[in-house]
Amino acid sequence: MALIVQKYGGTSMGSIDRIKNVAKRVKRWHENGHQIVVVVSAMSGETNRLIDLARQISSQPDPREYDQMVSTGEQVSISLLAMAIKDLGIGARSFTGGQVAIKTDTSFNKARIQSIDDQKIRAQLDAGNVVIVAGFQGVDEEGNITTLGRGGSDTTGVALAAALGADECQIYTDVDGVYTTDPRVTPKAKKLSKITFEEMLEMASLGSKVLQIRSVEFAGKYQVPLRVLSSFDESNDGSFDEHFKQNVGTLITIDEGDNMEQAIISGIAFNRDEAKVVVRGVPDHPGIASAILSPIGNANIEVDMIVQNISTNGTTDFSFTVNRPDLDKALAVLNNEVKDEINAKEVIGNDNVVKISLVGVGMRSHAGVASLMFQTLAENNINIQMISTSEIKVSVLIQEQHLEKAVKFLHTAFGLDRQDGASKVAGV
Repeated sequence: MALIVQKYGGTSMGSIDRIKNVAKRVKRWHENGHQIVVVVSAMSGETNRLIDLARQISSQPDPREYDQMVSTGEQVSISLLAMAIKDLGIGARSFTGGQVAIKTDTSFNKARIQSIDDQKIRAQLDAGNVVIVAGFQGVDEEGNITTLGRGGSDTTGVALAAALGADECQIYTDVDGVYTTDPRVTPKAKKLSKITFEEMLEMASLGSKVLQIRSVEFAGKYQVPLRVLSSFDESNDGSFDEHFKQNVGTLITIDEGDNMEQAIISGIAFNRDEAKVVVRGVPDHPGIASAILSPIGNANIEVDMIVQNISTNGTTDFSFTVNRPDLDKALAVLNNEVKDEINAKEVIGNDNVVKISLVGVGMRSHAGVASLMFQTLAENNINIQMISTSEIKVSVLIQEQHLEKAVKFLHTAFGLDRQDGASKVAGV
């Protein structure tokens, strides 16, 4: 018998029929003798509907009241799924984040989990019931409802799996695994049978929408076996044997595998949610980077790529990227708090950019990945605006209009089109 945490997203819970299908899947696992904890998102489109209602009231909704409202979508989902499971003759009990006692800090809209009380869940599991928990939410020390940010149900699922010592956390979504890149952009994209936590963390942080980055961080930190599967694949009969573990979905693991010499890169991630900020004519002296970025950080704006140009006549241009929804806020902070203080010439924003990244643990043992990437883009007249690297990734910022052709050319150049899935590159 295994203890399994299953998370179902909005598309999996998008209608009454789909909720009934989830209940049938859960029943199969339960009847095979497993203890099942289910984490669910709001029904597809519901969170967006609630956000739109809030924005109709206020352009800047009160954070506490915003969380109080948007968390209600998951409460509907857990109740409906519990009813559907009970209707199939299986005991079930639903819990909100607060009822489970998922304790968070007080950062409304972006709360972080601090602790989980697993006693209620274990009591229900020991009684033979399926436990359904609302994803995306918790409570702070004062009992206020908090939310974990968009995609936070993944984090709830992995955090519960870690707290319970689950044998596996299964993330059910509308895709059947993690692919070398988005198949909607490159039809030749291949499904990966396995990927490391480290690679998946980079993919998630760089724009891959399959998993939320914080859920991968949790899984890696606590070494929770994590699997991405399709909620629309009915071939799984609820068994948990080696055949299932090796062949279904994509397993995210700490193991880098035995084929590292051939796996130069595992995938290509891209992020349309990028914006570029340039502070021009900045005095080039120690402390200027802190003077620019500290107010940005104080405004809770995340900064990604950073470039400082060579000094000319004692001044330089300082560029960095932020999430696209934060661009106006970043520009306001710089214009109101920074520009005059540091005597900068001007502040410019550009939201017509995207970031494309190559990711793979094989980069540790192969030189020339970046040069091939730059060469491929240059041969196809795609200009690079910014570059950043780490041990297992290379990222570039380009104009948004070139996104699809850039991904396709890079996918081919690095051998990800190959039927064997090996990313071999001549001369690398």
